Amino acid sequence: MTTLNNTITSAFGGDAKQDTGQYPTPPIPPFDKGGAGGVTAYQVPREWFVNVAKVMKTADARLVAEWATDESPFGRGFGIYACYAKDSEYLIVKTYTPLEDPAFPSLTKKFVSAYRFERQMKSLMGVVPVGHPDLRPWIKHEDWPEDAYPLRKTFDASKPMPRVKGEYPFIKAEGEGVYEIPVGPVHAGIIEPGHFRFQAVGEDIINLEERLGYVHKGIEKRFETLSWKEGARLAGRVSGDSTVAHSLAYCRAVEATSPFIPLHEGDRGRLPERAEWLRALMLERERIANHLGDLGGICNDVAFAFLLYQFSILKEKLLRTNHKIFGHRFMMDRIIPGGVTVDISKDAKEEILAEMDWLTNEFERLVTIYDENPSLEDRVRDAGILTPEKAKELGVVGFVARASGQNIDCRIQNPFPPYNIIVPKITVLQSGDVHARAWVRIEEIRESIRIVRAILYGLPDGDITVKFNPPSPDKAGFAVVEGWRGEIVYWIHSGALGEINRCMVRDPSSVNWIALEQSIHGNIVPDFPLCNKSFNQSYSGNDL
Repeated sequence: MTTLNNTITSAFGGDAKQDTGQYPTPPIPPFDKGGAGGVTAYQVPREWFVNVAKVMKTADARLVAEWATDESPFGRGFGIYACYAKDSEYLIVKTYTPLEDPAFPSLTKKFVSAYRFERQMKSLMGVVPVGHPDLRPWIKHEDWPEDAYPLRKTFDASKPMPRVKGEYPFIKAEGEGVYEIPVGPVHAGIIEPGHFRFQAVGEDIINLEERLGYVHKGIEKRFETLSWKEGARLAGRVSGDSTVAHSLAYCRAVEATSPFIPLHEGDRGRLPERAEWLRALMLERERIANHLGDLGGICNDVAFAFLLYQFSILKEKLLRTNHKIFGHRFMMDRIIPGGVTVDISKDAKEEILAEMDWLTNEFERLVTIYDENPSLEDRVRDAGILTPEKAKELGVVGFVARASGQNIDCRIQNPFPPYNIIVPKITVLQSGDVHARAWVRIEEIRESIRIVRAILYGLPDGDITVKFNPPSPDKAGFAVVEGWRGEIVYWIHSGALGEINRCMVRDPSSVNWIALEQSIHGNIVPDFPLCNKSFNQSYSGNDL
């Protein structure tokens, strides 16, 4: 099989130089593959950046993320990065632009997912994607000064942002009978703010445009002021319902940059095996709880309140067990660089196993009710269809991808212990509708219950943490973790003094939000809340 690594070297030869300086190789890399977390990095001339994208598209690769860095402290310009993936392989391509000419060729004509990546790069770093069809600000709001670029090193985040008068130019649809429906940004429920602008004819939706960024908190800028250990706490707050997955992805990226300090004589310096298994235990419990909540939410949006209450009870009991055993309902701040902060006792192990038996019985009873209710089925089937072809083109991830024919799961493609031993079975459906997105969640709950049991039965003894060396200057680390929404990506770069120079975060929502816009065409207005809940993407995870 031709790898992306072979593809780029065959196509560009010496014009693509492998970057081995910034990406150290730990004695025991976080992934089972070699290199810095199983990733290969290349640097190419600026004019070749889009040519690489063309070759990657031909090779059937997926654009995972695109981001920019300010590397002026190293005497370099702006770094422009793109990460591609195919099967289990990740490949990072970078180029540089001078500080005085921060332009680079846009990848949007090759990869649709670059559409918002590049708008955000322009908004927050001030680099210009030449050839991009739409340079309206993304995340950066219209009442910010046009020349305010928060991710540049010259930006002083300690000072208040001056407010200027601006207006966001929404896309318009015109014609006889066309009218607009503005929804949000403040909603009737307790969800985070986001604005949805519909164009409709009668009840039929002909276009939807999202306007996000209302919970922009300057997360990526804030990382630059923190220590490596403090960064794990911030990562756990990028998207609160994915605190385990985000902190795990951050820690694995940090751990990819530097070897551990052995705790015992003869130890090769690796993450303790028990710590890795406990991390996976928390990750799967987070997955179960959130899928339970989403199933209840989907049922609530078709006025089936009974199942909302029943699924909510199951979720609440899991969260209470989390608090009892891990000290926090969402297990926040329990994953740190070098391991975990909490162990479980034999009694706690038995309690979780008993809870899984109880959960299985209760859950299967509710699934039968869900599956045999004709009024619920009438609403969820053939609503909000995201076709497999569209899902692939948009580069969606997680349960959204798997409900639309995409066989993608980081636990399979890039396993770390114990997923290299306890291999998840993933469900891939083709219909891409609300029902498919709900049913994938049902199957993933069943599988996560099996994985939790297997982890507890095979949980190794030993330490739960190990000391690690903070990264040396000008080093990069990369990691991916399958959160409950899908693939979470972290890329970190150390500064001239070994501090955090840049931490790039790519939540699943960053690529999945646009799929909601595409799946709603042809649906009726009352079905939007249902379609939206079936995606249930994170506002906070998108609005970094």
